[in-house]
Amino acid sequence: MSLTREGAPKSTVKYTATDKQGKFMELCDLFNIPVIYLVDIPGFMIGTHAEKQGTLRRGMRTIWSWSQMTVPTFTVQVRKCYGMAGAATSNAARLSYRVAWPSGEFGSIPIEGGVDAAFRRDIESAEDPDARREELENELAKLRNVFRTAETMGVEEVIDPRETRAYLVQFVNNAYRVLPHHLGPKTRFAGRP
Repeated sequence: MSLTREGAPKSTVKYTATDKQGKFMELCDLFNIPVIYLVDIPGFMIGTHAEKQGTLRRGMRTIWSWSQMTVPTFTVQVRKCYGMAGAATSNAARLSYRVAWPSGEFGSIPIEGGVDAAFRRDIESAEDPDARREELENELAKLRNVFRTAETMGVEEVIDPRETRAYLVQFVNNAYRVLPHHLGPKTRFAGRP
C-alpha cells in the first residue's frame, strides 16, 4: 500500500478487464440481474509479459465465473471473439441466447498474428514468404466468417444490427419470467481459479 497526497491509502493492485468482468458477473448473479454482453474480444494477451502478469489465470477465473452464473445471459457478438477469451462470453448450461452481427469474427486466434506462429516454417521456406503468408491468411479468413459459426451453432442467429433492440426486449421479458424460479442460495462448484 502507498499513500495518496491526501493521506488516504492507495491500492497497488492493478485490475485487468477480466477481473472487472468477473466481479461484475458475480455481482449480477448475486442480485439476480440478467446479463447482456456486447462482445468485441480480440483474445488474451500472450507472451512472457502476459505470463508474468497471470493473464491466463485471470482469464480462466472469468470463464469460471460464467460457468457458475445462474442468471439468464444474452450475448451479442459485435466484432471479434477469439481464443480462450471468447469462451468467457456465454454459458450454454443456463438460459443463454447468443446472436451475432454480420461483422462478427470468430476463431481460435486472430489470423494476422496466428499465421506467423502456426505456419512459421512453411512461410520461411517459401520462395516468396510475403505471398505465402497472404495466401494462408486469405484461406483462413474464410473460416472466421460469422455465418459458418452460426451453422455450427456457435450462435443461434445472425441478425441485422438494427434489430438488436427488439431481441434485447424479448430477452429481458423472457429472463424476468424465468428469474423467480431461480431465487435462493447459489451453488458454487470448486474453487475460484
